[in-house]
Amino acid sequence: MHAKTTRTARLLVTLVLFAAGAGAVTGCGSESAGGHDAGTRDTAQEPRAETRARQVADAWDGSEAARQWHEGYHPMGDAVQLPEGGLRGEADKRAFTSQNFALRGALPALPRKDGAVKWKSGASLTLPLLEARKAYETVARGGNDGPHLTVTGVKPGEMTLATNRGPATVPAWLFTLEGYDTPLKRAAVGPSKLPESPIRPIRNVAAHTLTPLDRLAGVTGDGRSITVLADHGACDSGPAVHVLETRTSVVLSASVLGARKGPCTSEMIRARVTVKLTRPIGDRIVLDACTGRPVPHQGPHEPSASWS
Repeated sequence: MHAKTTRTARLLVTLVLFAAGAGAVTGCGSESAGGHDAGTRDTAQEPRAETRARQVADAWDGSEAARQWHEGYHPMGDAVQLPEGGLRGEADKRAFTSQNFALRGALPALPRKDGAVKWKSGASLTLPLLEARKAYETVARGGNDGPHLTVTGVKPGEMTLATNRGPATVPAWLFTLEGYDTPLKRAAVGPSKLPESPIRPIRNVAAHTLTPLDRLAGVTGDGRSITVLADHGACDSGPAVHVLETRTSVVLSASVLGARKGPCTSEMIRARVTVKLTRPIGDRIVLDACTGRPVPHQGPHEPSASWS
């Protein structure tokens, strides 16, 4: 059964330059961005992009993929939570960002093979537990002579994490840091495998029409704002994200604004983009119009999403 669209919100994004890397910005297909005159910033969504968003919403509504998604565990927040009050001083912040840790003592063995993710609704899901050593290695990959954080103890515990099914209590490893009264927490379970999408990625579309989103960066506590990472190039006016809200999904359509014609440096700029919803996200699926897939959350200390 197809979902009825409750409202389409076309929103101009708020941007914060996030990172830069090599490569040119392209759409989902093989065409590169282009076709807009320099200085143009037309924020209206192109008809092809709007049509595609509706197709994606319809394909997912009531699908087997949607059922699997709702029954799985898909985090919408970072698997690592800092001590209460955050890190103190620039040195500790640099150490965390560069993953420069020192371990004082041994890491404990797994208390059991599996652990349960629990939701307020009473639902639960049993998943394999991550060994303390592997959990530590996801946050501590550095080893230079710069500032470092010292781990003085590790024990099993729990943490609360935003997920596709609302807040959940998740098994976690608690790392005691020298100089801190509360621990750094790392989720001890990984996300469920992402289901196969009922719709294929769109092909042969330029970046000023549609581009794939990089990942979901977070959802506000009230569920009314979503932050994603979107890419654009050095010779355009930045990205825009339009939103199609239905009863069962939130479809995000990213594009590049004001791309200039002619020679341009091959540079990719990653922008942090926040969009507002007309109502809380609830258990609706956040979908990428370009790829036709859920927009997975992938924090700085998490592995890439896996697809069935």
